Amino acid sequence: MQTANKKSGTYLYLVCLVAALGGFLFGFDTAVISGTVGFVKADYSLDAAGEGWFVSCALLGCIVGVIFSGKLSDKYGRKIVLIISAILFLVSALGCMLAGSFTALILFRLIGGLGIGVASMVSPLYISEFSPSRYRGTMVSLYQLALTIGIVIAYFSNAYLVNHAHDVYTGAALNNIFSVQVWRAMLGLGAIPAAIFLFSLFVVPESPRWLLLKGSEAKARVILTKIDGSEAAEHEIKAFKEQGTEDQTSLRELFKPVYRKALLIGLLLPFLSQVCGINAVIYYGPRILEQAGFTLNNALGGQVTIGLVNVVFTFVAIFTIDKWGRRPLLFAGVGGAVVALLVIGVLFYLNITAGPWILIFILAFIACFAFSFGPVCWVIVGEIFPNGVRGVAMSLATLSLWIGNFLVGQLTPAMLESLGSSWTFWLFAICCSPALWLTWKLIPETKGRSLEDIEKHWKLSQPKN
Repeated sequence: MQTANKKSGTYLYLVCLVAALGGFLFGFDTAVISGTVGFVKADYSLDAAGEGWFVSCALLGCIVGVIFSGKLSDKYGRKIVLIISAILFLVSALGCMLAGSFTALILFRLIGGLGIGVASMVSPLYISEFSPSRYRGTMVSLYQLALTIGIVIAYFSNAYLVNHAHDVYTGAALNNIFSVQVWRAMLGLGAIPAAIFLFSLFVVPESPRWLLLKGSEAKARVILTKIDGSEAAEHEIKAFKEQGTEDQTSLRELFKPVYRKALLIGLLLPFLSQVCGINAVIYYGPRILEQAGFTLNNALGGQVTIGLVNVVFTFVAIFTIDKWGRRPLLFAGVGGAVVALLVIGVLFYLNITAGPWILIFILAFIACFAFSFGPVCWVIVGEIFPNGVRGVAMSLATLSLWIGNFLVGQLTPAMLESLGSSWTFWLFAICCSPALWLTWKLIPETKGRSLEDIEKHWKLSQPKN
């Protein structure tokens, strides 16, 4: 039996894995849409604007969810807000499956978006606060790994359901969901992981740093001891007290000169990670691959391959981020992504669509994103902000991410129609490039540093008058 003053690595991993289920649902919900777009477009006779609205309405919900989740998580705790997100996921999945009209479908997509927005902010925040500094990069990367697994499971389930859409099902309702309007089954399957996430959250503890922020030192000490042992727990509590224990959650704190650089990183890095085009591939991958000469079934199969590459290369970040650091992964991954996007644009421009070349370079782009932008962005934005305003700051950073995501989701169909595939990918390359400058000039290396040490870094780097 685990004694009170002993640490448990299993406990750390299990709690972080539960929190990472928010990432799984985030990935599943955002990727499952790629297989439904064509069917919903046909069933409801949607034009390009309607198609974009169907995809991006959930992203609008994400933006609203993020706006409120920071304040709520700072006031009421990380755990209760994660529970709310799980409930929203569950309601959305069941509602989309049973929606009686396009308006109802959009409404439940918006509800799901609220859940995604909340989970996308609070899950990595919770993990970053829960994890010891030497494991923090790996643990937060588990969130991105769960996200990529959610994406690939969505692709597999979409492909499976499409291949079995002509099967005969007993009962008119089941036949409609799984055959006549198979997109209902695609969206409804999200209810299973949402229910697992919801019930699992009731057995995990609150974030120890949030407890310290609220003056519950005894409860925080018990959790920290179980995570990393009594000696490390006392060190963490001492470091927290040295930084000041006052509960300062005002947005004004972030605009003080000492934190302006952190705020700039927190706003720009998530935004750039989205306008590089990753979700154009996630949302509209089958359509892009069809333009490259693939049939629908082959395009869905190619989308599964994209998802698998995303998962595999996320492991590169998990195994290296706490050894090599955040900056080297960003330089290598962002640079590779820019090159891959430029080459994809050239291939489309020269009409070299026969053979596997476009898919190969799309996979190269996904691989570069998966070990850099994807996980490293979440790690950095979970580290760079001070304890007292971390929830509010993370909500701003995640809001920036979802604004970029919304723009890509809404504009990609129109860009593909008006600009063509070549210029669409070249624009993504142009939008991706500033992340190299951001990494070089502004982002500090945070490998192995405690959250309090990182906060101290900003104070010590403040220019003296």
